[in-house]
Amino acid sequence: MTNDHGAKLAIRTTDLWKTYEQEPTDVVAVADLSLEVERGDFVAMAGPSGSGKTTVLNLLGGLTQPSRGQIWIGDEELTALDGKKLARLRLEQIGFVFQAYNLLPVLTALENAEFTLLLRGVPAPERRKRVMKLFEEIGLGDLADRRPGKLSGGQQQRVAVARAVVGNPALVLADEPTANLDSATSTALLDIMERLNRELETTFIFSTHDPRVMERARRLITLVDGRIEQDERRAPVRVET
Repeated sequence: MTNDHGAKLAIRTTDLWKTYEQEPTDVVAVADLSLEVERGDFVAMAGPSGSGKTTVLNLLGGLTQPSRGQIWIGDEELTALDGKKLARLRLEQIGFVFQAYNLLPVLTALENAEFTLLLRGVPAPERRKRVMKLFEEIGLGDLADRRPGKLSGGQQQRVAVARAVVGNPALVLADEPTANLDSATSTALLDIMERLNRELETTFIFSTHDPRVMERARRLITLVDGRIEQDERRAPVRVET
């Protein structure tokens, strides 16, 4: 699928709405969202708390069904897939970073990070090699055998990011990926994401309040009350590494 300029699209939405039933009036979380994201883009979504950023990411990843509208991931209409096909698309094409980390408490950091590769059938030696290489880059090399309960919030966040990107998905949806991280660790993670974006054309969409993420983005979308208030294409700040 391409846009009017011939660029390949990673995502397209049309007339996307998400409404939650609530007394005395329904809550509109996302309203009339029509969006195109080109393959290989590096996009940040900003806006105040409650503006709909997390809901948009959940909709784009097929974790939440829209009340109305359509979503395409590449050439697949996400909103037309049954549960089995949707699960397969998420496994093969999408990496998620959740605010709550969503790590499995009975698994080690290594096992959590390699879980997607396990589901894809990647052999154990290759899984470990790929995860450990990434762990060394983001300062988790000595923590691979610890379970989430023995990790700090920032360390759990790094494991969650590693899990999202280690399988080299076509699309990464990251909800506040640098929350709870110090400056050095945030920089290391963003460097890895930028490298994947540059070398593999991985598409990244972040929700964020972090100026460091916004500075790296090539496109900044501002949401207010579930609607796009501003959509700015810009030159990112380049950080020397």
